[in-house]
Amino acid sequence: MSTYQAPLKEMHLLLETVAPLAELCELAHFADATPDTVAAILEESAKFASEVLDPLNWPGDQEGAQHNAADNSVTTPKGFKSAYLGYRDMGGTGLPMPADMGGMGMPRSVVSLTDEMLHSSNMGFGLMPMLTQGAIEAILLAGSDTLKATYAQKMVEGIWTGTMNLTEPQAGSDLSLVKTRAEPQPDGTYKVFGTKIYITYGEHDWAENIVHLVLARLPDAPPGVKGISLLVVPKFLVNNDGSLGARNDVKCISIEHKLGIHASPTAVMQYGDAGGATGYIVGEPNRGLEYMFIMMNLARFGVGLQGVGIGERAYQHAVVYARERVQSRDVGAPREPSVPIIRHPDVRRMLMRMRAQTEAARALAMATAFALDLSEAHPDAAERARNHAFYELMVPIHKGWSTEMSQEVAYLGIQVHGGMGFVEETGAAQYYRDARITTIYEGTTAIQANDLVGRKMAREGGVTAKALIVSMREFAAELAKSQHPHLKATHARLIAGIDAVERTVEFNLGNFNSNVRACFAGSVPMVKLFGIVCGGWQLARVALEAEKRITAGHADAAFYEAKLATMRFFADTMIPEAIAAADTIVNGAEGTLAMAESAF
Repeated sequence: MSTYQAPLKEMHLLLETVAPLAELCELAHFADATPDTVAAILEESAKFASEVLDPLNWPGDQEGAQHNAADNSVTTPKGFKSAYLGYRDMGGTGLPMPADMGGMGMPRSVVSLTDEMLHSSNMGFGLMPMLTQGAIEAILLAGSDTLKATYAQKMVEGIWTGTMNLTEPQAGSDLSLVKTRAEPQPDGTYKVFGTKIYITYGEHDWAENIVHLVLARLPDAPPGVKGISLLVVPKFLVNNDGSLGARNDVKCISIEHKLGIHASPTAVMQYGDAGGATGYIVGEPNRGLEYMFIMMNLARFGVGLQGVGIGERAYQHAVVYARERVQSRDVGAPREPSVPIIRHPDVRRMLMRMRAQTEAARALAMATAFALDLSEAHPDAAERARNHAFYELMVPIHKGWSTEMSQEVAYLGIQVHGGMGFVEETGAAQYYRDARITTIYEGTTAIQANDLVGRKMAREGGVTAKALIVSMREFAAELAKSQHPHLKATHARLIAGIDAVERTVEFNLGNFNSNVRACFAGSVPMVKLFGIVCGGWQLARVALEAEKRITAGHADAAFYEAKLATMRFFADTMIPEAIAAADTIVNGAEGTLAMAESAF
């Protein structure tokens, strides 16, 4: 199998254009994120991904995580625990965390790239750090000083890990149906009773303790989502001196048998079989869903990065195969020996489609991460608010489009391999299986789409969406100055794409109060439309800089010429699909909703 290599040159270019590190390290909050420090982090992370994680990916998939019924423990595949200890020792667990908690305080723009490397090289491994980061953030924002000192510190150090416990057998995405209960005790703790399903790394053998963040209802809680509280429920109780005490009343009763990500245990967790699991409330009662969405937003952003990571890995794998596989003569050439299939036009089309979408999704992820960084660290309150609004708008787009994109890219990876792609030993099938979950967990694509057209657009009257359109038009005006044929063609396509976005925003705002079902009928196409056009916008920013560097005589002209060619392909083949999606959004509702329910 081909070996994963992190696209470091591409990543550094994004840190110079879409998410300029030079601006971030000027902010006091990110003063430690100097170019030299970041370059060292990326280099070390790339080495760890290719030399440690990638070799474990295929055998880990084949071995899978194992549940041991005798003691309800879980054993992860060979090599995974030692890999985690290595990741912890190199500071990976604390990379985005505050320095006063033992972290490195790196910007999300940098962490997004190192996280992508984890997911590219070994998605089953990368899930653990991703979810632990979210658990830490929730405790730091809403937890008491005691919870922060007792739990967050050890999680930042990577000695303990974290989970998020939302879903229950009767309550999938509808959290208003949560039944897990938390009964207050005289000492201020709670006894937790209930069952949670789909808990990633709910049990494992990597860390001394697992800190579960659990949604539950207090006895006097109001019905619905407004009556949910968030509690910390550790696997082991913690003594006053910080040492581990007795085993808590929580156990993993089974793990799921899944289509993909076999190395990652997805646990069914049982709380309170022996009198109640001891829990500690996070923040105020009945505000648990609000706090959990701190984790959820980061998790959704992280899952979008999984889509980028799997897309990159599938692309790299397919390119290696296409260069090596010799079959058939070159189309249009005189009869001669067979050529590598990368010479064939349709294979080129598939590889370009894989490459262009992955690069656009990565650029969009970096623009989103950069906005998050500025929303936290910019000295001007208005700039913080503006960037936070952009980040909030982009999260469902990034999560929804990047993960849907990964399905197609992994699918095309198999297609490039032909019949060999259907054979597990070539590795291409694993990427397809692993990618499949990304459009489902942390909120399906439809949930992201509903969030986009409802909370992120209609609820605020489209203010942020309209500001986004203005920003894209301002960039398009700059792009129009270029005389490069690829960028001239891109400009025309991008303008048409922006027009399509504006058309659908107006449709959504004009119909949301009077015909809301029509808006939701086109919500998933809306995610695709926004993803492609916004991804193309960011890709064009990179291409414009590439043209400037070529003109200036940069030594690596071939790399920058490839940026322009990739943008041209994206503009010619992907943006027209976005425009078609706009037509579906505006005109497709009647057909979508026409059939009687009984006719299905």
